[in-house]
Amino acid sequence: MTEAEAALWLTVAIGFGLRLVGLTLGGVLRADHPAIAWASAVSIATLACFVALALMAPVGLLATVPWPARLAGVVAGAAAYLLGGRRLLPAILAGLVGLVLARLVTG
Repeated sequence: MTEAEAALWLTVAIGFGLRLVGLTLGGVLRADHPAIAWASAVSIATLACFVALALMAPVGLLATVPWPARLAGVVAGAAAYLLGGRRLLPAILAGLVGLVLARLVTG
């Protein structure tokens, strides 16, 4: 096994381990418990970092999308999140729609 394969398997094992801990704690702790609030805050902060990175320093196919279209997607997603009751999935979908529409307009 190469080092890259070992790193991949370790990452998968850690990810599954964290999910198991999350499921276990989620079944035991109340929704207003500080540990659940912390986990929610960390997950939202992580998503925000990925969005900021994709907007400011995209790689791969996203780098071919013009900056204004990426910005339009973020603005549409943020507006949907704030106006739609702070629900994440509709915000992500609205961001994708905003990005695609802005991409069509900008050519």
